[in-house]
Amino acid sequence: MPSTLLRDSRALGVLAVPLVLTQLAQVALTTTDTVMMGLLGTTELAAGGLAIVIFNQVRTMGVGLVTSVGNQTAAAAARAEQRAAKETTTGPDDDVRAIVRAALAVATLAGVVGAVLMILIGQALPWLGQDPAVVDLARTLLYVLAPGLLPCLWFQALRQFTVGMRRPQALLRITIASVAVNAGLNWVLIHGTFGLPELGLLGIGTATSTVYLLTCAALYLSAKRDKELAPLLSLNIAKADPQVVKRLVGLGIPIAATYGSEAGFFSLTALMAGSFGPDALAAHTAVNQLVYIVFQVAVGLSHAASINVSRELALGDLDAARRIKNTALACAAAVMAVVGVLYVTIPRLILAPFLDTGSDRALAIATQLLVVTAILQFFDCAQNIGVGLLRGLDDTRSGFRITLIGYWAVGLPASWLLAHTFGLDTLGIWLGLLTGLATTAVLLLRRYTHSLGRREVAALPATAG
Repeated sequence: MPSTLLRDSRALGVLAVPLVLTQLAQVALTTTDTVMMGLLGTTELAAGGLAIVIFNQVRTMGVGLVTSVGNQTAAAAARAEQRAAKETTTGPDDDVRAIVRAALAVATLAGVVGAVLMILIGQALPWLGQDPAVVDLARTLLYVLAPGLLPCLWFQALRQFTVGMRRPQALLRITIASVAVNAGLNWVLIHGTFGLPELGLLGIGTATSTVYLLTCAALYLSAKRDKELAPLLSLNIAKADPQVVKRLVGLGIPIAATYGSEAGFFSLTALMAGSFGPDALAAHTAVNQLVYIVFQVAVGLSHAASINVSRELALGDLDAARRIKNTALACAAAVMAVVGVLYVTIPRLILAPFLDTGSDRALAIATQLLVVTAILQFFDCAQNIGVGLLRGLDDTRSGFRITLIGYWAVGLPASWLLAHTFGLDTLGIWLGLLTGLATTAVLLLRRYTHSLGRREVAALPATAG
């Protein structure tokens, strides 16, 4: 048993560690943006936070549309290994190449539609009960962020391809470099150095869109230099196989809906926090960014677990697929425990980068929210891992149905009641978030266990024969 646990941990870690580090480096982009927004003032932080919430909502749903590319690629590679062992002449090249073309076609359509949607949402902000000064700044920032959505989703499609081929190393290098580039561009464009205009908050949005374009180009060039990836990399989306596109969209829509359900849940709570004033929204934005940072550990573990489940099922190993769940949850729990202790013991130090120049009331609200967050993030990570595990089973519909129950039928009503009926304001919102995430996590993990059990029972007659 110890040797099996070690082997499972190593198999998960080989893929998960670079993915977690990549996720953390990637979130450093928005963290840098948030810190610099905070340096501009509380109103700018509130407006920037609102715009980022909307951008993340649209971006996350677009990413969901191409997320299954990694699973499809991993399964194709595993089947290719089996064919190679039997010394057949067929290979995965055509299948994977078709998946890449279809993924880029889907990403292009999602990027265009999403950019238009962001602009329309910006126009609707005055109707959502936000402070007028916050609305004006947030709307203009959305206009600048919208063009960056297209290269952002192209990057995600290429990323899924490289991860599915189990070659994610270049992602980490590129993303780390993008953090430095983003920070430099932010400073230059905010303050108007080197003769450039002083754009303030808009400089942050301009830098973000530019970085998305640069990272997409860097990942493509890196893949073209990789002898294993280059033959499979096809950008001719005009030749995308309609059947492959249909399969990816069929798997991707429930994933996008699942991601969108979660992001929408958080987006609405941001609007609820904004109704309590700029201080409450600024505190919510700061704590939400901290949760988002830690959440990247779960994203990396979830993605790695999902890819490994797809691979093990293609190889017919149900026991390994079952162990992957326990290994991923144990790793996530260890990290969350350490971070939770920091939240409770040194809250002001953790919040200083975001609210050091803000109001005392915003800092007091955020400090209170961190106590809830120390518990909330356990369930937040568990539910994300659950979604990934189900995706590894090609079961993308269950995740969406379960998030509808956990977030919208349980979490959102709980947030509203605790915030307004019980008068807990922003604290009540986060207690509602905790309730919804806990419900979702339990339901997702139970669904995965039951699904594996049914597959095992279905395989018994064939095994016995």
